[in-house]
Amino acid sequence: MTHKIAILGASGYTGAELVRLIATHPGLEIAALSANSKAGQTMAQAFPHLRHLDLPTLVTIDEIDFSGIDLCFCALPHKTSQEVIAALPTDLKIVDLSADFRLRDPDAYEKWYGNAHAAVEMQKEAVYGLTEFYRDAIRGARLVAGTGCNAATGQYILRPLIQAGVIDLDEIILDLKCGVSGAGRSLKENLLHAELSEGYHAYALGGTHRHLGEFDQEFSEIAGRDVRIQFTPHLIPANRGILATGYVKGEAKAVYETLFNTYADEPFIEVLPYGEGPSTRHVRGSNFCHIGVVADRIDGRAIVVAALDNLCKGSSGQALQNANLMLGIDETTGLMLAPVFP
Repeated sequence: MTHKIAILGASGYTGAELVRLIATHPGLEIAALSANSKAGQTMAQAFPHLRHLDLPTLVTIDEIDFSGIDLCFCALPHKTSQEVIAALPTDLKIVDLSADFRLRDPDAYEKWYGNAHAAVEMQKEAVYGLTEFYRDAIRGARLVAGTGCNAATGQYILRPLIQAGVIDLDEIILDLKCGVSGAGRSLKENLLHAELSEGYHAYALGGTHRHLGEFDQEFSEIAGRDVRIQFTPHLIPANRGILATGYVKGEAKAVYETLFNTYADEPFIEVLPYGEGPSTRHVRGSNFCHIGVVADRIDGRAIVVAALDNLCKGSSGQALQNANLMLGIDETTGLMLAPVFP
């Protein structure tokens, strides 16, 4: 059975990544692509690397007939997404790649994103899209909220450790480096080549990064108490990739065994041999996440590192993995592409 899908916001990086992945998916057909600012253009004009594909012309959202669409990917900016989704047919399955439905508490959303939520009832309905930990709920969901790419990477190394009680909850530091595509495709002065290349910098210092809202929500729920981690993201002059390094207080062997056992049967998460560290170059263009654990020189402390592709496993690949579950398709379908190397 072939399911027809639409992608809203197809002219952004995550939209293009969805097209790339779905192009070889045997159970999905791209029936509509929207990009209001580029309506009337072909995808080949917006993204020349996709010119070999036979794709619908980009249109405005208002021009799409949703009556024959089974599932819609929404790759629109924050705030815009909630307004658009609220107006979509109520029987349409939706995977949202924005931040608009990630936080279950409307007050938390307003705190981190600076505006009141415009679709609170739908916010209550949304299922958090970290596939490996919400798989059963995702299967029956109508609306799935994709995670932040930084939030996904950090959670893959920290969630199991918090759940198992093998680390000190008050001594968690997360240092994260992200490629520039994580900032989106729109023109920003600080992302110009001359501004970004030949160096990298920390940003959102002092606990102001919006993905901390997801860490607070998820880690505190797991622990049954407030958990507040120290988190600093860095922007690196690379197109793709996230490398997250967690510093935790806990026995390294116990940390390793917890992660190894948690992910033993997961198709996309690989825990490397003890003492090995991952690299973004080994997951580039794929839906895989590699995790490594190393004992720190200080007894009773461990270093945990995760690498994933922010556009794939951190966003569009995760979205497709969730869509597969929602449509009753094997969740690995269309996602077993090997990483691109070198």
